[in-house]
Order: sequence, then structure tokens, then C-alpha cells
Amino acid sequence: MSARFDIDAIRLDFPILHREVNGRPLVYLDNGATTQKPTTVIDAIDGYYRRQNSNVHRGVHTLSQEATTLFEQAREQARQFLGAAHAHEVLFTKGTTDSINLVASAFGQQFIKAGDEILISAMEHHANIVPWQMLCERTGAVLKVIDITPNGALDMASFGSLLNKKTKLLAISHVSNALGIINPVAEMIKQAHTMGAKVLVDGAQAAPHFAVDVQALDADFYTFSGHKVFGPTGIGILYGKEALLNAMPPYQGGGNMISKVTFAKTTYNELPHKFEPGTPNIAGGVGLSAALKYMQGLDSATLQAHEHTLLKTATEGLEQIAGINIIGTAPDKASVISFLLDGAHPFDVGTLLDQQGIAVRTGHHCCQPLMDYYQTPGTVRASFSLYNNVADVQAFLVATQRAADMLS
Repeated sequence: MSARFDIDAIRLDFPILHREVNGRPLVYLDNGATTQKPTTVIDAIDGYYRRQNSNVHRGVHTLSQEATTLFEQAREQARQFLGAAHAHEVLFTKGTTDSINLVASAFGQQFIKAGDEILISAMEHHANIVPWQMLCERTGAVLKVIDITPNGALDMASFGSLLNKKTKLLAISHVSNALGIINPVAEMIKQAHTMGAKVLVDGAQAAPHFAVDVQALDADFYTFSGHKVFGPTGIGILYGKEALLNAMPPYQGGGNMISKVTFAKTTYNELPHKFEPGTPNIAGGVGLSAALKYMQGLDSATLQAHEHTLLKTATEGLEQIAGINIIGTAPDKASVISFLLDGAHPFDVGTLLDQQGIAVRTGHHCCQPLMDYYQTPGTVRASFSLYNNVADVQAFLVATQRAADMLS
């Protein structure tokens, strides 16, 4: 399949974009929360339930073998998507949150002890804060927080001052979900490794926007969620280096993660099955495979240029609206823009936009410490994706101006 990027054709691939909301054509700008699904993904899930529905890995009958083939093809698709060396380094999870909890539990049990230090940043999603706090409570390790600068960029001087031989893990977002800031994770991984620390990268907001190569990054762990990359909810991917995954104990017990069970002792299965107990989200895997194939069929460079144009147009338009303050103005950003309107609560702005058919996200975006830094309860966040066009941006700007006029 040759790479392509035809915005009009792409929009036809997503059925939900052609409905109305409150009597207006839907303009969907809540992609940071979840993306819409192309027909190929919907059809893949439907087709699995109609033709191959069966449990995987342990059946000798035809349906089970067909379902197993589809599920393992999804793992291989994810391996290619991430540039991993081996399919057994790719684990299916429920999503990014589940993946981070898996690492916090299994890596933490094996490698973290009292007095060790874990680094995160001030812009992290709660899913990349709370599991590490819980691990520190269990082990006596210490959580350290890398500062950010007023424009939302990571403070690399703060990172350098905190990183030391006690640092056992750096857990960092590739892209901030609240601000869209792209972090210099390649350089951070390199520096962390010089201190002997391992690195987990939360790629939930990066994977939808640009190509990721875990081997080039040299990430120890990398994770993303299916529903952020045009796939179904309830499915995600955790990549881990083979040696680390082999050294970590299982996260949960049950079927399929075992080699042999007796009442005296259980021995565990090989990778990746050691970390995948019970019946997996098979339909979710099939849908995720279709979503990743869809993304890999697009021209990545053109996609990034398209999203940059959307972000630039939206940013310049918002700057012309009196009372608008953009939060997170560092130059290296994905297509996410957060803002406030003077004297107005973000919820009120979001409600007025919804009445005009514009779907945005309002609130703290699961980043309460970041909102505390900016001394606000939340922001309005517009997040653009590959199927948005300039007409969407213009409709958003017109609606925001109307909301500003009403709330001024």
C-alpha cells in the first residue's frame, strides 16, 4: 500500500464526522481524549465477531486458530509500528494507564528499594504520577519532580540537577496531554542511561502524531493506548526490552501466563505471555491492528505538516481574540492548544462551543499539579488530528469568538 495523505478522502473514512451536534456539523477537537474510528477499524471488529469469534492460544479447532492468528498478527503490527526488535517485547494491556501500573508493580518489585529515586516531570498525567507515588509508599523510594519553564517546556537544567546515581527510573511523557509540548526524550534517555537509570516513555499523545522508533530512542519501556491511535478502547501496548521483561516478575496471575501449575509451585510462561493472564481483549487487538495499518498507510511527513498547519492557524486565530490566553507556548508542540478566556470558567467556554457543534475538552486534563503551577482549575483544550481540516479550525475560531463575546 503506497503512503498517501488526501484530507478529503481521509474524512470520508470516518463515519462519525458526518453527523450533526446541536443542529450544527460536528467539529471534533477532543482527539487528545480519544480519536474517532475509521470504517476499516469498525469493519475489522465486526468481521471478527461475525467470522472468527473464539478464545485464543489454547484451542485446536479452526475458529480458535484463526482468532489466535489475528491476535498475533496484531502484535506483529504493533512491533512494526514501534520499530521493536522482537514481537515478544510487545505486550497487550488495557491501555497506557494499565501499562504504567504494570511497570510500577513488576519493575518496582524487582528493582526499586528504599532510598532509590524515581524521576517524573511537573507536566505528567495522573497515570504517570500516582503509580510511582504508590510504589514509593510501598518501597521507601523517593519521587523527584523535574520543573518546567513558564512556557511549558521541560526545564533541562532541573533534569540535570536531579539525575544522579540514585535515580533508578525516569518516567516521562513524550508529549504533554494538557499542553502538547514535545519533550526531548531521546536526549533524556541518553542522559539517564549514563547514570544507570531505566526509562519509561508515556507515548499516549505521541503515537497519534508522529513515527516512533523505540530502538532509535533506546527506550527501556514505551507505551500507548489504542483509542488514541484510531483504534478501540480497552486495548493498549507496552513495549519493554527483552532482558528487562525477563527479569521482571508477573504482574498478575491466571491462565496463559503459566508454564506449569502445581499446588506446591507455579512456573511462568515465556514472553510475552508471562504478562498476559486470562482471555485478552481479542476484538480490541483486531481493531488496533486495523488502526495501525491505517496509520502506516498514510504519509507521516505530510501528516505532521498538515497538523502543524492546523495548530499554527488555530494559534494565530486565538491570538486575535481579546481576552484569550494560551497556556503552553513552547515552540516544539504537537497539534494541541490549551487556553483560557479572561473572567470565564473553562466549562462555560466549552459548553458554548458545544452548542455550536464544536467538541473540545475542559478541565484539568488529569494534570492537577500542572494546573496548580499555572494557578488555574483547568483550561479549554482543542486537540487536532489527521482528519481535521482548516474549515474545522475556522469554525472553532468563529465559535470561540462568539463565546468570548457572550462571556465578556
